Amino acid sequence: MNQLKMYIVSDSIGETGDLVAKAAISQFRKDFESTAVKRIPHVESTDQLHEITEIAAEQHAIILYTLVKEEMRTYIRRECERRNIPSIDLLGPIIDVIGNTLNERASEEPGRVRMLDEDYFQKIEAIEFAVKYDDGRDPRGLLLADIVLIGVSRTSKTPLSQYLAHKRYKVANVPLVPEVNPPEELFKIDPDKCFGLVISPEKLNSIRKERLKALGLKDDANYAKIERIKAEIDHFYSVADKIGCRVIDVTDRAVEETANIILNIKQKRER
Repeated sequence: MNQLKMYIVSDSIGETGDLVAKAAISQFRKDFESTAVKRIPHVESTDQLHEITEIAAEQHAIILYTLVKEEMRTYIRRECERRNIPSIDLLGPIIDVIGNTLNERASEEPGRVRMLDEDYFQKIEAIEFAVKYDDGRDPRGLLLADIVLIGVSRTSKTPLSQYLAHKRYKVANVPLVPEVNPPEELFKIDPDKCFGLVISPEKLNSIRKERLKALGLKDDANYAKIERIKAEIDHFYSVADKIGCRVIDVTDRAVEETANIILNIKQKRER
């Protein structure tokens, strides 16, 4: 059985070229024992390409390359032609077609797809975190969160948690009611990562009445009474003062606007 030698040359980790190579080889070999596939990652200079093509020519190897920089692709293509090395450019033609279609120039930054994958998985992890630690379900999440939100019922804690999760922040939120002591973990966190959400009693009264109607209940329940709401807000302030956290008035504010306030505060603190 003929021995097959192949070099996978990449300016990133070479995973794309490796997968394509194995997919193609599998059409000719049931196993890879008779193939010698060598991955050469993080190639950054034409000097490296010169050395690679020199060795590949001596070993009669095939070269597959995934190089995002046009200069590097041009160099290895010419070297392969000069040395009669069979070669395949896996990215260049696709990059050219997309660039011509969009009338844009490629960024030529190696490893961008891995960065995009990491960003995606960080976002999914943050969303799952927000769901798991929503509405005070598990106070242990407060110690793990990037951002903690506190407030009385119907101050948009959950939608705000989800919005911030899409920005890759792990968010936990805790509803505050006078009859229930806040979890101990709430007073162990860094006050800078905690934000209290408050709303005017009149606005909250209107929101809660609509909520009761939507549930098919009478809107004169204690939950929506202005006296009850004021008592809850007083309790909220006592907890927020004890924590020492920043309080944001969300009356007539969209979730996006509140999120931007929180993110701006965090960014200033991190500078």
